[in-house]
Amino acid sequence: MEPVRVVTGRALPLGRANVDTDQIIPSHWLKRIERTGYGLGLFEAWRKDPSFVLNDGRYRGANILIAGANFGCGSSREHAVWALQECGFRAVIAPTMADIFKSNAIKNGLVPIELSADAVSRLLAAVQADATTSITVDVAARTVTAPGVNASFALADFLQTQLIEGLDEIALTLRHEREIAAFETKRAEWLPRVR
Repeated sequence: MEPVRVVTGRALPLGRANVDTDQIIPSHWLKRIERTGYGLGLFEAWRKDPSFVLNDGRYRGANILIAGANFGCGSSREHAVWALQECGFRAVIAPTMADIFKSNAIKNGLVPIELSADAVSRLLAAVQADATTSITVDVAARTVTAPGVNASFALADFLQTQLIEGLDEIALTLRHEREIAAFETKRAEWLPRVR
């Protein structure tokens, strides 16, 4: 996982509430065994509508998604995060997000940010008024800044460290490789071992 300290860029103003994981990446995409190739399935049903915001050329290249409340609700699927990342998104901002989506996002290096509904509304308005509006997400400072917006977001220290240092669960475990090896040398031979 790549470390994420600061994300600066333009945003896609989705603004919809209750966007579930099946809308983010439909279930028929889950048959794939690779971690790539999900970008085409991102918001697949909605993209058929030419007026859908992701089809608007003004927002091409956006790396921050601004959504409505309860983003990422529904079933657990890392594929939703993979699809967002494959389309270039590095952060998602919403008033609230499903806990399991937030967890999957952190584990894959996508920054999930919950801001007050007012701050999200101001960000949406700014981006809708000017698609070139620049937003900065500072994971280290736990802030989001844009013209007319300077907001703080909550992020547990441990999760912040995971993002800043680019540590998924395997990397976290490997930080204790020496202690694990020492423990394994003291285990009785008849106990199961991982080799």
